[in-house]
Amino acid sequence: MSGALLDGKVVVVSGVGPGLGRSICVEAAAAGATVVLAARTESRLREVAAEIDGETLCVPTDITDDDAVRDLVSRTVEKFGRVDALVNNAFSVPSMKPLERTDYDQIRDSLDLTVLGGLRMTQAFTPALSESNGAVVMINSAVVRHSEPRYGSYKLTKAALLAMSQTLATELGGKGIRVNSVLPGYIWSDQLKWYFGQIAEKYGITVDQVYEQTAARSDLKRLPEPAEIARAVVFLASDWANAITGQTLDVNCGEYHN
Repeated sequence: MSGALLDGKVVVVSGVGPGLGRSICVEAAAAGATVVLAARTESRLREVAAEIDGETLCVPTDITDDDAVRDLVSRTVEKFGRVDALVNNAFSVPSMKPLERTDYDQIRDSLDLTVLGGLRMTQAFTPALSESNGAVVMINSAVVRHSEPRYGSYKLTKAALLAMSQTLATELGGKGIRVNSVLPGYIWSDQLKWYFGQIAEKYGITVDQVYEQTAARSDLKRLPEPAEIARAVVFLASDWANAITGQTLDVNCGEYHN
């Protein structure tokens, strides 16, 4: 069923790396899409593209740079003639200090990449997306659902991204463009496995115990895999979600309810 969701579609993915960005590209291609991969590091783009059985385009792109983003748009449209979906996945984690001792430069950098970068990409692709009645999917975070210590700067950035996404949905709806957000919680990826290893070593327990304690807070008693997050993105980018815009889709195995 899912193999046909993006047949004939051209999907642009920013922030492509070894984690969720990779999974979004792989799952979009498996659903029939032609994938355009964008990130700063070309070697990383090539590694992910090599895993995809289908046509791809790799464009090294700094989404904080106007000229680089315009080049991404022009190369995509020149090669494929259309754009059907844009997935804004690029982000940086700001200071993890309490807000009373936070680092302003890190917050500014995070806002510039995550929020303004996402806006710059959406603005640049709006003409192409309006021609295809396309979709924008913003990768947000479950951090907007809680107020845990040290996550204030991250929540500030992602909350701004969410507010911007909802406004874009309203503003671009008249052009036939849908804008939605996916909110992952913990993602059982190599990065999280490493982090759980650090916690396990610190407290003298096993990684499995850290996993079980963390997953116990979710309804399904497990953590989502990267591909499960990516398939939610595929759905929102597809025609099956044609009547959905301005919404947030939480993918966290029931850790938080919306």
